[in-house]
Amino acid sequence: MYLPEKPKAPVTAIRTLAFRQTEKITHWSAIGTLPMDGCSLRTACACGLARMARRCRSDEAMQRPTMKLVRCATMRSRDCHFRIASRSMKKAITRRRLMELTAAFAASSAVVHSVQAQAYPNRTIRLIAPFPAGGGTDSAARIIAARLSELLGQQVMVDNRPGAGSNIGAEAAARSAPDGYTLLLGAPTLAINRFLYASLNYDSVTDLAPVSLLCRFPNILAVPVSSPLASVRSFIDYARANSGKVTYSSPGIGTTPHLSGELFKRMAGIELIHVPYRGAGAGAITDTIAGRVDSAINTTGSLLQTVRSGQLRGLAVTTLKRFPTAPELPTIAESGIPGFDVSSWYALFVPAKTPPEIIARLNAATVTALSEPAVRARFEPLGVVVESSTPEGLGALLQSEIDKWGPIIKAAGISASN
Repeated sequence: MYLPEKPKAPVTAIRTLAFRQTEKITHWSAIGTLPMDGCSLRTACACGLARMARRCRSDEAMQRPTMKLVRCATMRSRDCHFRIASRSMKKAITRRRLMELTAAFAASSAVVHSVQAQAYPNRTIRLIAPFPAGGGTDSAARIIAARLSELLGQQVMVDNRPGAGSNIGAEAAARSAPDGYTLLLGAPTLAINRFLYASLNYDSVTDLAPVSLLCRFPNILAVPVSSPLASVRSFIDYARANSGKVTYSSPGIGTTPHLSGELFKRMAGIELIHVPYRGAGAGAITDTIAGRVDSAINTTGSLLQTVRSGQLRGLAVTTLKRFPTAPELPTIAESGIPGFDVSSWYALFVPAKTPPEIIARLNAATVTALSEPAVRARFEPLGVVVESSTPEGLGALLQSEIDKWGPIIKAAGISASN
């Protein structure tokens, strides 16, 4: 057999896939290192075969192993490529299947939520009021519940869950199923309690979803009609002259009337004794009328009618501007404490993860109810200004209240155990 001389040029390994032409050899692992210096591929392949042939002792023994090696190399290459292709196909199929299943799951979830929203509501809805019956929160809950029952076609039942500064009711709502059948009448305590209590079993931001604002209202500073004090300025002067002796009542520790009193003390530079009551019921008002407490700071819903009936003397409201429902009352800010501004509010929340379509349905019904003159007229005796919002707007309000009251509560050292 003729063997060409080995060229002096650099040596390169053929690492190509199997060639289909008969005159070309296949896999580089069976041929080894071949010289490539402008010589034909046939010559290069022949040179490689010759090297393998030198390992055999005869021409016959040389040819058979050579062809066997070439065929083996070709078959191994094909088998290798087949296995690689098969493995790649399996991976592709697995990934494709996973993507299909993920898309199907997302689509099915969307369909389920859509069906739930279309069928909602089909049974009684519970509205949790986290304060005792008879107060402003309870009254607001019953007004909105009555109209929502008519708009939604299902009864909205008020469920009073008082206790622990509204935490019992708020936690019950937060732990309810996120299906739109449990609502919460929220108040500023959702922002305040996280600073008053060492630990809570719910988070008002992550465990509740906002629906809509219902109304805003100020607190009122009032004194008995038998008191010689007739203005905020005279009240401040009297408190300075009797430092640490003047008392004021509130619906409880951590309520906005309580925090209004704490902020008033700090900004006016006076000392007052806080007398907390359980809720905005008649106890605090009765004791103030009788003079057992020097003053009261409470919501307009609790004090406005008493002031207008002449049983108490209203000195001022806590909002920055005069309140439209009680324009006859000056503000604390215009009475000698510039910048003083505190307001309360009521709003609707649902458990977190309630489908957005259901939240949108509840929001639309609430906005419609609050736009009706008959509903607004029912809210008027509570001394509030009716105001609806988007879920996003209510969420922003809650966060702003958290940012506002946190530093004040910490600086005053207020806690639920005080």
